[in-house]
Amino acid sequence: MKQMRQFLTTLVVVWTAACIATYVYSQQQNIPSWIALAVLPAFLAEFAFYLAPGFPEVRRAFERLGSKPLRGALLAASAVIPYLIESLGTGTFVLSSLMMLLAVALVASFWYAWIRPSIPADLTFLAFMAAVYLSKLFDQAYGHPAPHVALDILGRLMWIRVGLMAVLSQRSMQDARFGFIPTPSEWRIGVRQYLLFLPVGAVIAYLLHFARFIPPVLEWWKFGLLVIGTFLAFLWVVALAEEFFFRAFLQQLLARVLRSNTVGLIFASVLFGLAHLAFRPFPNWRFAIIGGIAGVFYGLAFLQAGSMRASMVTHALVVTTWRMFFIAG
Repeated sequence: MKQMRQFLTTLVVVWTAACIATYVYSQQQNIPSWIALAVLPAFLAEFAFYLAPGFPEVRRAFERLGSKPLRGALLAASAVIPYLIESLGTGTFVLSSLMMLLAVALVASFWYAWIRPSIPADLTFLAFMAAVYLSKLFDQAYGHPAPHVALDILGRLMWIRVGLMAVLSQRSMQDARFGFIPTPSEWRIGVRQYLLFLPVGAVIAYLLHFARFIPPVLEWWKFGLLVIGTFLAFLWVVALAEEFFFRAFLQQLLARVLRSNTVGLIFASVLFGLAHLAFRPFPNWRFAIIGGIAGVFYGLAFLQAGSMRASMVTHALVVTTWRMFFIAG
């Protein structure tokens, strides 16, 4: 019950922040109030679903609902609820978009109800999740009901938490140490690996002509708020998803099969780097090299802490530094 109360408290805080952020953003971008009010409930619903995997008691409650096929059906149904709320509210509903979202959600949700866990099954699942995430499916499905209102983030959040629940609940992976809030020890390990990466990453980026420094132009307090907001966004979305799938899932899986944490770390880091080839311009070899090297430090944080939350910290700090102080080329 304690975790359930924590979940509800966190949900109320997130919902309140979402309402405030929606109001401020809609005012700044001159978004019609009817669109903001139509879109907001979809985000509130998605945030509730997105937070659920981070609380073991909530996951156990979900698992008590019934068999894997039943849970798969419920998970797939939850995947399209935010789309229905948003599209019906904004008048942008398209049946083909609904069917496309439902189709990929059904595959992910039923994967481990249909297929026994194995190396080929797990690697194929990861490849499928990555392919859908990197595609333009969510941008096409959700569209842009108004200028400055890109709703593909709803689809990406949905895809992350469907994948999380498929692995944590349907596959019954119990050793991921998944969660949103790092412990003090995990913060220390994550920050330490970030500081160790900085000189290495700087030298490699310089040799590859990958990035150049751009000094901040905002007032110090605005820049500080932007840094904090950027860090938290990456910590709880991009870093959370990538560290779960590449470190908690893939690295551990490879280490177990190859009987070596070091070999598992190296292989997972190489695959993590190769995943960055898809970024423009394709094939982005420089980004892949930097990503692979950074992945080693993320993997070390994971191994030292025994938790993906430490590697989330390292990952989010690296990406925030890149976004705030550097530009490609």
